[in-house]
Amino acid sequence: MIQDEIPISTQVIQWRCIESKVESKRLHYGRFAVSPFKRGQVNTVGIAICRVLLGEVGGTSITYAKFENVRHEYSTITGIQETIHDILVNSKEIVLRSDSHDVQKGSLSINGPKKIIAGDISLPSSVKAIDDSQYIATITQPIHVNIKLKIEKDRGYRIEDSKGYENGEFPIDAVFMPVQNVNYSVHPFGNDKDIQEILFIEIWTNGSLTPNEALSEASKNLIDLVLPFLHIKREDILPVEAIKDSFNSTRLYSLSNDEIDGLTREVTFKHIFIDQLESSARAYNCLKRVDIHTISDLLNYNQEDLQRIKNFGRKSVDQVSKALRERFAIDLPKNKSYIDGKK
Repeated sequence: MIQDEIPISTQVIQWRCIESKVESKRLHYGRFAVSPFKRGQVNTVGIAICRVLLGEVGGTSITYAKFENVRHEYSTITGIQETIHDILVNSKEIVLRSDSHDVQKGSLSINGPKKIIAGDISLPSSVKAIDDSQYIATITQPIHVNIKLKIEKDRGYRIEDSKGYENGEFPIDAVFMPVQNVNYSVHPFGNDKDIQEILFIEIWTNGSLTPNEALSEASKNLIDLVLPFLHIKREDILPVEAIKDSFNSTRLYSLSNDEIDGLTREVTFKHIFIDQLESSARAYNCLKRVDIHTISDLLNYNQEDLQRIKNFGRKSVDQVSKALRERFAIDLPKNKSYIDGKK
């Protein structure tokens, strides 16, 4: 019986890994048991943790490649078996692990004839190829191939825009999702008067994270998402009389400055967190490091202030400014803070 196989604490919820195996370098599996829960709680936790595992756990991917003497991605290079498009697709599938949130650089400098694999990529010390044997291309003639790569750590799926790149420069649609699949199940135990539940979670990863690491990171991210609700003070809650009938939650993120008075704006933006900007992981982490957690915190900065933050470049400033403009109808000043410019 399940309750005989897994020790259950009657005091606090505990978890343990009950099965772990490496099916290949790019496929790791883990099965976990979490208990005891009261009846109905497992579905609440299971659904939340599965969504976070699939969407909030970050990964590393090649996001850019630069070739010499190439015009477009469907070009061919004499002496290489694959087209540029094929090489980009193969590069996209390379599984990497990075210990840094900064943009990293890699390169391929190869003399043929040779089969190019992931192990041939020159990587910085903070980045590691999980499976050196992953195939990239084949050089069939005695030529030299030089490819410059950009490596980033983020989360989710990013579709790149090819506009603004020169000949030979190709952005790569990147998948920053180390968790490939998740499954959970509910198993009740106990008598009719005191039924409790065990949560079983199965996790498959691409090898850049172990299932244990993925579950740990997902748990931390989930806690970070709900933790602010513990700090809501009674005086911060908007009084009903201060909200007009038309001021509903569906319009909250698209109101213009003229529609919100100073007090309402201050309280509203104090409880909208920077996650709503859906910025890159790099920009998000840079903001968190300087204690910018809410839109209210962010509005104390101007564009020049943000650009002075370590590792927060012009591209990140533009992303944040665009998100503020599109989601909250706010234009972030270039050199004068929102607070000083009044609101």
